[in-house]
Amino acid sequence: MKHTRIVVTHYGGPDALQVVEEECPEPKAGEVRVRVLAAGVGQPDLMMREGFHPETPQLPFTPGWDLVGIVDKLGTGIRGVETGQIIAALPISGAYAEFVCLAQRELVPVPAGLNAAEAVSLVLNYVTAYQMLHRCAKVEPGQRVLIHGAAGGVGSALMQLGRLAGLEMYGTCSSQDAVAVSGLGGIPMDYQQLDFVEETRRMTGDGVDVVFDGIGGTHIWRSRDALRPGGKVVAYGLTASLRGGRLASGRSGRRNRFQRLAIFGLYIAGGWLLPGRKRVVPYSIQWLKRLKPAMFRQDLITLLGLLQQKKIQPLIARKFPLAEAKLAHELLGEKGVTGKIVLVSNNALTR
Repeated sequence: MKHTRIVVTHYGGPDALQVVEEECPEPKAGEVRVRVLAAGVGQPDLMMREGFHPETPQLPFTPGWDLVGIVDKLGTGIRGVETGQIIAALPISGAYAEFVCLAQRELVPVPAGLNAAEAVSLVLNYVTAYQMLHRCAKVEPGQRVLIHGAAGGVGSALMQLGRLAGLEMYGTCSSQDAVAVSGLGGIPMDYQQLDFVEETRRMTGDGVDVVFDGIGGTHIWRSRDALRPGGKVVAYGLTASLRGGRLASGRSGRRNRFQRLAIFGLYIAGGWLLPGRKRVVPYSIQWLKRLKPAMFRQDLITLLGLLQQKKIQPLIARKFPLAEAKLAHELLGEKGVTGKIVLVSNNALTR
């Protein structure tokens, strides 16, 4: 049986994504084959396509951090999983495919009746937001937080979960996303027209308790300036390295993929050493998952329960068929989006 898979053939722009038709993979011992219903598209995918994300595989590879799918076939030695079961997973790469084989330990059960596109939004974006709020920042009701990119995939997740946690929220966004940020319970700041540090201090007096910064680089210092004494910057991304969805330096490839992490580490160390009791705390979903897989599983199950109870409502920016992954990357890179872009199988387009 044939299936479709997206392959990055060279590091670069959206043209690096190629559609391949090939035989379906067969599960090995301890694996299951999953028919993918929905795969998320996010900034880490763009970074891996450019070759500078630390998790970037060797060429050629299939991108895709997160997926929701149906168990299609069992390998030998599998117990406690049935064909037809809906599952979610964070494989980090490989999700841009109609079928993928995964180790049983990667599977998290998804309650029946959930929308696949909404459920896949939880796997990377909402787990990231939930863990930053409750595992890293340990927020308490009434605290003030500043969320950069508040209308994006992780940003909108932070807004929804922050509202559930009783936080006072401020969010940087473009003017066109101000209504969306207000609707999520936050006070929007137009980063194109306003200095967010000055605006934060004008509205709060002494700053916020936590800033969530997925931009990285020197922007971390600016975020630190928006804190009150004793506050934290939770730093979780390096999107400052991108311009229009492409590597800002114009030099795609794996040559310096760990250099940015070293620079990132200097900013974190500086946040602890400089006066003012303002800390920079790093967050990485993949490393926390590797170190504490049970915690990842527990947090995703909690979020799936919140979705089932309709206490959260992921924003879906747009759905694309799998074969149009290139268009999805172009949209995310060039325009930015409100919420999550999702690649879906043909039979899931109408779900």
